[in-house]
Amino acid sequence: MSVTDKIASGFRAQLSSQVIAAIVGATITVVLARLLTPNEYGIFFLAISIFSIFKVATRLGIARSTGRYIAEYKETKPEQIQHIVKTGLLVNFVTIGIAVVVLFFTHNQIAGVLGEPSLAPLLLLGTVYLTFSTLAIFLSKIWQGFEKVALASAIEICSQLGRLLFAVGLVAIGYGAVGALSGYIVANLVAVSIGSVILYKNLFYLQDTAAAVESGLRRRIVEYSIPITVTNTANRIEKEVDTVLIGFFLTPVAVSHYVIGKHVVKFIETPMSALGFTLSPTFGAQKADDNIGQASRIYETALSYILLLYIPAGAGIIVVAEPFITLFFGAEYAGAIPVLQIFGIFVVLKAITKLSGDTLDFLGRARARAIVKTVTSILNVILNVILIPTMGVIGAATATVITFGIYTAVTLVIIFQEFTLDLGSLLRDVGQISLITVAMLAAVVGYLEYAESWFSLFFAVGIGLLVWTVLSMLTGLLDIKRVSSMIF
Repeated sequence: MSVTDKIASGFRAQLSSQVIAAIVGATITVVLARLLTPNEYGIFFLAISIFSIFKVATRLGIARSTGRYIAEYKETKPEQIQHIVKTGLLVNFVTIGIAVVVLFFTHNQIAGVLGEPSLAPLLLLGTVYLTFSTLAIFLSKIWQGFEKVALASAIEICSQLGRLLFAVGLVAIGYGAVGALSGYIVANLVAVSIGSVILYKNLFYLQDTAAAVESGLRRRIVEYSIPITVTNTANRIEKEVDTVLIGFFLTPVAVSHYVIGKHVVKFIETPMSALGFTLSPTFGAQKADDNIGQASRIYETALSYILLLYIPAGAGIIVVAEPFITLFFGAEYAGAIPVLQIFGIFVVLKAITKLSGDTLDFLGRARARAIVKTVTSILNVILNVILIPTMGVIGAATATVITFGIYTAVTLVIIFQEFTLDLGSLLRDVGQISLITVAMLAAVVGYLEYAESWFSLFFAVGIGLLVWTVLSMLTGLLDIKRVSSMIF
């Protein structure tokens, strides 16, 4: 199978997974907002943010490091793959154990510091959530390293559908936020069980384990996880500390307004998440084979399509934020409107880094990425502490956009050092995309004043999509046949 065919096959599988995950995630976000009170909704997602910070300790970059070495060794030294997986799994069990013990003995203190006693039972239950969610991520990174994206996607689909079934079901019958978290746990348990059985049958049960481990391999896996750990820590601090600080300085209701904006961004970044997940190990493999030219062309094409999709999407979010929030979540969540509008810029930045960030890990530039991410994350915390007490949730969103913008710019500089990219061509594309965006917005704004129902809102968005599609094809930026071959 050619590199192009392999990418297309992996992208289709991962896109299917991400689309299902996005639909399920959006459904959970909206349904929980309707079933729970804004206070309960905020408490639940405040707990999820705290777990995400603890998850840095449970992961420590070992999953991605394991995946990286699988991608490197699977063709040249396949007899070492089992040793790579066993090393990563053993380290992961140790890190999970330590983090879970710490959370178990500190959950009451954390709830006390945040002034939310109702948070304590969720944090205690979080010890189980951390275990299975971390193992699910580890299995996903293993299959990513093998470039078996379809398998990773299938397991992810099981997890997402499980969340919808169990979380919403338990909340609907009256178990509240505890029921929602329990549903997440059961879904992760199912995904881990399926993934573990498949891994055992394909990697351990049917293969010879006689080959001795390569000298220094275990040490290199652990060492390479260190800069990834730094990046993950910085990334989690940047992504979650704002939510925790909102819970500390403001109220759970303010948290609910903020996380709605973040969930909308996560839904919109679906295609980019699929593409980034698929391409990252390919770049690593191409570099290992000294095919920098081919890797550069792949990256350049991908970036052009990303900008074509996400610059108009970000602008569209800013325009439709008010009717969207009011119609889908209700007037009591109107505080999420300015957050979502600011996150319209964040969508574009996130899309670029979804492609570039993970690629740096597979290119062996994890250390450089870690340094940049650490600096911007520290800056993010400082800005949040300054802006949240004075500007509320708008301050948190502003801090996120500023610091993520810096991170995105530096990431692109490093990518340009690794690849031979045509900057002039990319800038011309950006100019054309900007004009398309202006024309699209002009068409949408004319219909928004009539957006008093879901149908009218969808109609306005549909008009924008039509204008975008026609102009993108006329300028030659959108090749329908090429995109169709990737998706179908």
